[in-house]
Order: sequence, then C-alpha cells, then structure tokens
Amino acid sequence: MPDAPAPVSTPPQVSDADVAAIDAMRTLHAQLRAEVAKVIIGQEQVIEELLMAILARGHALLMGVPGLAKTTMVQALSEVMSLQFNRIQFTPDLMPSDITGTDILQDTDTGKRAFVFLKGPVFANIVLADEINRTPPKTQSALLEAMQEHKVTASGKIFKLPEPFFVLATQNPIEQEGTYQLPEAQLDRFMFFIHVHYPTIEEERQIARATTGAAHAKLEKLITGEQVIAFQQLIQRVPVPDHIYDTAVDLVRMTRPADASAPAWIKKWVTWGAGPRAVQYLIRGAKAHAVLNGSYLVRMEDIEAVAQPVLTHRILTNFQAQTEGMTSPKIIERLLGELRGRK
Repeated sequence: MPDAPAPVSTPPQVSDADVAAIDAMRTLHAQLRAEVAKVIIGQEQVIEELLMAILARGHALLMGVPGLAKTTMVQALSEVMSLQFNRIQFTPDLMPSDITGTDILQDTDTGKRAFVFLKGPVFANIVLADEINRTPPKTQSALLEAMQEHKVTASGKIFKLPEPFFVLATQNPIEQEGTYQLPEAQLDRFMFFIHVHYPTIEEERQIARATTGAAHAKLEKLITGEQVIAFQQLIQRVPVPDHIYDTAVDLVRMTRPADASAPAWIKKWVTWGAGPRAVQYLIRGAKAHAVLNGSYLVRMEDIEAVAQPVLTHRILTNFQAQTEGMTSPKIIERLLGELRGRK
C-alpha cells in the first residue's frame, strides 16, 4: 500500500481587521518618516530600524562617532509621538540612584517625617540613555531590570514603569577616550544594535545648508501611546510560516561554535554566538519589518532585513578573526548567504 501523501500546510491567515490595520500602519509609517526628515537629513535606514524596535517592543543601541545626530534622531522620534520623554546624560560620576530614583525624607500630613520614593528619569515612555558607555558598568546595570521587566525595585518595593516603555541608547566607539565596555548582559537586552555612519557628500551639503540657517519647524505629533500599544499588539498577531521559524532558529544556532550545525569557519573565528533571545528578536523584528512594508505575512526577506541589527552585538569574534579583518557583520552576511544556498 503506497504511503499517504504528506499533508500540505496552509499558510497562516490574517484577519480582515488586521489587514486594514496594517494598511493604516503603512500610511502612518510614511508620515512619520516624512515628519522626522524635517530635522534629520539622510539616515533613512537608522530611522527605519528605530521604528521597528519601538513597534516590536524592543530597545535599541545606536553606535557612531560624535556629531552624527544620534541624539537628535531619538529626540525627533519622541517629538512625533505623544509620549513622555526623558534624557539621561551618562557621565563617569553618574550613580544608579540618579537613574532609578531615591528615597527622600519628607514631612507627612500627620506631622511625622517618612521616607518617600522620588522617581528618577527612567520613569518615562522613551528614555534616551545618551553616551551610555561613558559611565562605569555599575551604573549601566541600573537599567537592566527596567529594560527586561519594565519595573524598578527600590527599598524593597516594586514600581511599574509607564507603558509603552523603550530605552534608546547612544554610545561612542569604545576606542575613544573615556569609554567603558558595555557588559554582555547589558548588550543582550538591546534588541537592535544600530550603526550610524557618516552621511554621503550630498547629504552633508544639505546638512550644511539646513542647519546653519533658520530654526527647523516644530514637528507634528502623529501617534499616541495608545496607538503605539495597539500597533505592538498588531505586530504580535502577524502570521509567521513554520519554515520562517525554522530559518530563524537555524541562523542563530549556526553562530555558536559548539553547535553541530556551525560551519567550520565559525569555529575558527567566533568565541561564542547568539543565545535564544536572538531568535525571539529575529521573529519580532521581522514581523515589524513586514508590517512597516505593508506585508501581511513574514517572509525570508524580513528575517534578512533584521539579521544585522539583531545579531551583530551577539556574536563575539576572537583574536584571529580580528587579525584577518573578519567582523560580526561580515560573518552574518556569510551565514545568510549559506542559508540562501540551501533553498
């Protein structure tokens, strides 16, 4: 008796209501980009990745030399959203309590004095951790609980952070004077690691003209906190085919030198690879990329679009890789090439 044919899996479906919501998100996405472009010339890819991180409920770390408008980009995004925004300037003398808050002694209505918790700047919807690697790791770690669990524990009490909550951090290259290496546990909390590059020659000419004249126009607020949460929930519902889940898992496991699926050259150049959180962020980021581009289903190109910002800071290369000029971005591109070759 011949074997029964294998069942054909039907692609997951999206509801009519979600189709309409995705179409609305695509329109709003274009409006957001146009509004931010009033003050930011170029850097389209950076702004796109920031939006993806926000809509996928993730945090983002921007790295680039001083003067590339990293802080201005985050401030512009906060201006077009009706969200509470706080900026924390990280300096070598910053203390953990300067971020989370501290107890202060106050007079009460009964005439007695008692300690009252004074909330720090982390209690906001968008927190800009400016030059995060200019403060020692002890202070950097004050953000760990907030980023992972959206709460702060102080004096034995738990304080919930407002929703939505994002940390958008900037850092300078670690080769610069007065910087500290971010701990791996801190880096892993960031969904995206975004490189900010120098502008093109034409963009730099536009910057010279636009920033040395009249002050820029006030940005229009286009989205509320409730809408951000609704779009986050929409992105969670975007269907993902089984083979895309498998591809995300395969890609992450290939970055680990000890894994049987890792290519020989990974064992040669990589000390350790990405953990399970990378799989979660690949899927969530791919969903956000699909929605922002008007797609109702996650495809392979969505995974490829977010692979670099998700994996770059999760692959630690060794000394041999550094001497041969093999960087994390090059490793990720080579892995994606091998995955494409399997199709």
